[in-house]
Amino acid sequence: MGEILFLCHRVPFPPDRGDKIRSYHLLEALAKLAPVHVGTFAETAQDRAQESALAEGTASHLLLDRDMSLPKAGLRAVVSGRPVSLPAFADARLSRWVAQTLATRDIDTIVIFSGQMGQYIPDTFAGRVVVDLCDVDSAKFESYAREAAFPRSWLMAREARLLAQEEARIAHRADCTLLITEHERALLHSRLPAWGEQCDLRALGNGIDAGFFDPAKSEPHPELAAEPGPHFVFTGQMDYPPNIAAAKRFARAILPSLRETAAAQFHIVGRAPTAEVTRLGALPGVRVWGEVPDVRPFLASASAVVAPLTIARGVQNKVLEAMAMARPVLLSAEAATGIDAADGEHLAICRDDDSFVAAAHAIAAEPDRAQAMGQAARDFVVGNMGWEAIAAQLAAIVGRGRGGARHAA
Repeated sequence: MGEILFLCHRVPFPPDRGDKIRSYHLLEALAKLAPVHVGTFAETAQDRAQESALAEGTASHLLLDRDMSLPKAGLRAVVSGRPVSLPAFADARLSRWVAQTLATRDIDTIVIFSGQMGQYIPDTFAGRVVVDLCDVDSAKFESYAREAAFPRSWLMAREARLLAQEEARIAHRADCTLLITEHERALLHSRLPAWGEQCDLRALGNGIDAGFFDPAKSEPHPELAAEPGPHFVFTGQMDYPPNIAAAKRFARAILPSLRETAAAQFHIVGRAPTAEVTRLGALPGVRVWGEVPDVRPFLASASAVVAPLTIARGVQNKVLEAMAMARPVLLSAEAATGIDAADGEHLAICRDDDSFVAAAHAIAAEPDRAQAMGQAARDFVVGNMGWEAIAAQLAAIVGRGRGGARHAA
C-alpha cells in the first residue's frame, strides 16, 4: 500500500483544544497504518514550538506560519466570491509542497482535516480522498446570522451560504466525508443537492483519553479546595463565540439564583478570554482563570462541570473530559449531542435556566448522588468512547485493515 498525505488547518500539537484533540488522534492512528506526510499551519508561538513533535511521528512535514489577517482574508473573499475561511487558509507555499509531495512520494490517500483545507485537493489526484469536516460549519454560521445584528448578520449569512456551497463541493469530490455525529451527518445530507445521495457520508465520533483524564491521577486545585462552594466549572477556548455565550449565560442568568442560598462560585477556565469574558470576573462569585497548564485540577475540584451551550456542533470534548474525571455534568441538550449517555444517570440535561438552577441545587445538596453520577459518567466514557475504537474505524475508512499497520517513517 502507498503513503498518506494529511492536511490540517492547525498543527495537531499540543492536543489541548477540541479540533487539535481530534486531529492529533487521527494523525496518530494514520501513522500506525502508513508513512504520513503532514501539511499544516502554526498560528501562535506555542504552535511553532511543536515542530519537533510533528517531525517525530511523520515521514515529512511542512509547518507554515499562518499570517493572513481576517480583514485581508475578508477582502480577498469578497473579490473572489468565496467564503472568508478559504483565503484565510490559502497559501501558495502549501500548494507547491502538496504538488511536490504527490510527485515524489507514493501517495495513494489524501486525508483532509477541516473544510478550509479542501482547496488543496488537486483535481488530478486519482487516489482515495477522505475529508473530515467535523461539523457542518455553514449551519453554525446560519445560527450566528440569526443572533447577530446588521451588518454582522449579513456577513454571517454570506459566509453560511458560500460555505454550504463549498461543503457540497467537497462532499462530491471526496470518496468519504466524515462528520463527528450522526446528527451532523444527517444534517449535511439534508443540505446537499439531489446528487448528494451518491456521496458517502459517515459519522466518526470523538473519543476520550481516559488514562489522562483520570481522577486518580489529579489532585484538586488548592485554591478551589480552600474556598467554600459549591464550585461550578466551565472549560473551553474563550474567544469562541458559543463558549462566550455559554459563560455569560451561566454567570448572568444562572449563578445569581444559586448564590441566593449558598456561596456558589463559577470558574471560567480556558485560553484567550475576550474582554467580554474577562469582565465577567467582576461579577460576584465569578473568576476568570484564562489559560492554565492543566485543566484537570479544576475539573477535580468541581462540584459540577457546566456546559450551557446554545450553539454546539459535534461532540463536546469538554463534556467528555469532565465525565472521564468522574464529575457530574450539567449541560444543555445542544451540548449533549452525540453522547449517547442516559440523562439523570450519566449526566443531567437542563432544558432552560431554571432547570440548570434546580440541577445545580440538587448536586450541591446531595453529594452521594453527585458522586454516583460522576462515577457512572466515567464508567460510560471508558466503556464506550475510547480513541482506540475510533482508530479502528478510521483504518477501514482509509482502506487499510489492522493487518496493514506499519511504521510512520
